[in-house]
Amino acid sequence: MSKTELYALLKEKDRRRQLSGEPTALFKRTDKQAEQAAMVHGPARHGLAYGGSRSGKTFGFCELIGGRALSAPGSRHLIARLHNIDVRQSVMLDTWPKMMGLAFPDVPYEVNKSDQYAKLPDGSEVWFGGLDDKERVDKILGKEYATIYVNESSQVAYETVLTLRTRLAQACFRRDGSRLPLKGLYDLNPTGRGHWTYREFVEQVRPENGMPIEHGSRAWVAMNPVDNPHLPPEYHAELDGLPDKQRQRFRDGKYLSEVPGALWSASDRTADDGTLMPGIDTLRRHAHPPLRRVVIGVDPSGSDGTGGDCQGIVAVGLGEDGHGYVLADKSCRLSPEGWARVVADLARKVGADRIVAERNFGGAMVEAILRSADTRLPIRMVTASRGKVARAEPVAALYERGHVHHVGQFPELEEQLTMTTTSGFQGGGSPDRLDALVWALSDLMLSGAGSYNLAALT
Repeated sequence: MSKTELYALLKEKDRRRQLSGEPTALFKRTDKQAEQAAMVHGPARHGLAYGGSRSGKTFGFCELIGGRALSAPGSRHLIARLHNIDVRQSVMLDTWPKMMGLAFPDVPYEVNKSDQYAKLPDGSEVWFGGLDDKERVDKILGKEYATIYVNESSQVAYETVLTLRTRLAQACFRRDGSRLPLKGLYDLNPTGRGHWTYREFVEQVRPENGMPIEHGSRAWVAMNPVDNPHLPPEYHAELDGLPDKQRQRFRDGKYLSEVPGALWSASDRTADDGTLMPGIDTLRRHAHPPLRRVVIGVDPSGSDGTGGDCQGIVAVGLGEDGHGYVLADKSCRLSPEGWARVVADLARKVGADRIVAERNFGGAMVEAILRSADTRLPIRMVTASRGKVARAEPVAALYERGHVHHVGQFPELEEQLTMTTTSGFQGGGSPDRLDALVWALSDLMLSGAGSYNLAALT
């Protein structure tokens, strides 16, 4: 047999391997992705991959779903995420085609971009759906699936997951005649230990009542950036520079202990009366609706920029839906002229209607500094006549009612929020970013400085 004939024979053998659901022989999983695969191929009905960012969790699950789909002709699988734009852009149009090109390069498939599903040559389908629209959710719930994968589970409420699981019901068979086991798959960058994934997978209890879960029905694997050999060293350096809590979450992949009495939480919580209080992650948004007003909150530190606390600078918009949207955190440690220029530049960028600045470090001086940077800035000076907790609690109540959303990630700000309790700020230094946020949201969404009409927001 000639080399050409041998190559053609091996190529055809590899193609058939892929069509049967096995990745090409040229594809190699990372060690942690191999653990992830062992979990999915194991007896547990539900599997969780948790850990730091860019550790290969999403790619690994997509590859395993592709293999399951190709091994069971006519099967149907769902990849879901809270926001449709995220699952469409990040998974359907990015991770999925990259995965197919690397793991199953000889398998032809079509993507229906309008209905958002991939069709494989054996008739199997992989659907991509967001959970942020009733019509879209109804469409998802109208089908049964052999696999349901909830991507970025930190953003998805437990009640939604329970509803999705009612559609994990498709009876389908592998090419060898054996039944394809139903699988629920989940991943996230871990939040607090109160999150339903920690309760269900790590503690092995039902989140709604604390009762033990059926033995062997849940499994998990921890995957972190250090386990991914494909990441550049610069990315690891960025993670090393994050604030402590964010570093533990996005680099070390740790579930964090909740600060007792915290006014904010990254994950959902349940009040004593059973009311669900959404966490920052659940409320996070990819984009904001048209805005009615935009306010920048400023908390001057009194520092000359050579040390001390930051100057808190946070921009917040009021959407046409009546909700608040955190747009930017530009807090800095600069000279008065430096931070005033940051405020002026941010005001132009976001189209601010007003600057709200605390006067406690010299009101006239603060206003003069801001006007020297841009005399056109509308400025309102406010006085902190009450304590930080008293000012923060009404704003925290807006979050608890689901009326404030972070447009993107603000790690330093979010760390200060989750470190603030009914007894005060539990972190080091001053919560400058939190103070700026409180001033801005109070001006936008509460009835004047010090008068809070929360009933109107229910």
